[in-house]
Amino acid sequence: MPNVKSIFLTKLLIFLSISLQSIHCQADVIALEKADSLFNSRSYKEAMEIYDSNFQSGIYSPAMLLKMAFIAEGIGDNERATLYLSKYYDLDPNPQAISKIKSLTGQSTLVGYEVSDGQRFMIFLTEYQDYMVGVLAVFLVFSIVTSWVTGRKSDKTQTFWPTILLIILIFGANNFLNGPRTGLVTSSPTFIVSKPSAGGELVDMVEPGHRVRIKSSKDIWYEVEWKDKHAYIKKENVTRL
Repeated sequence: MPNVKSIFLTKLLIFLSISLQSIHCQADVIALEKADSLFNSRSYKEAMEIYDSNFQSGIYSPAMLLKMAFIAEGIGDNERATLYLSKYYDLDPNPQAISKIKSLTGQSTLVGYEVSDGQRFMIFLTEYQDYMVGVLAVFLVFSIVTSWVTGRKSDKTQTFWPTILLIILIFGANNFLNGPRTGLVTSSPTFIVSKPSAGGELVDMVEPGHRVRIKSSKDIWYEVEWKDKHAYIKKENVTRL
């Protein structure tokens, strides 16, 4: 018979690690509320410092990205404003964001902003990732308590597959649930070529504002999807989203 106490302690450690992550998220929420308060009082520089710190840590929301774009445009940094709006478009694809990016970059048409139904579904899952992990964590706690109570009342062999499955789902949602890998063209002009070398055939020459879907990375090059074709672009000309 498995050692129920050992198994319980193992699950308890997993639960505590999830709890610590939740506490960290709560601290982020408090910081963002402070930044929002600073933004509303027009203390844009101080608000931007907090927003940017969270953005670099991968913590952001559509509303936060819009505020960052507003601040960046206000100080004349159109490149950063375009970056934030492009990231915002990943979370909330809408024509208004594209129109604003065209205005900031001086483009009449933009490539790379098409979003398929499958991509929209992945964006949805990514947006609600924290909620999904929270729900799974609740079920995990219920599974831990049930196993502990059952183990105390019965000497029968227990099944731990539901708990194991929940642990796998939580791990997968935390580490592998990511949206599409995209990049924003930020250099002028940017050459898109057929091979990852200076001798590659020129496929297109573009200005900042366009987006590419990143397939892989090789030395100083990204392999990208450009107009439904595979091509290559130098990393220095692209900012990852």
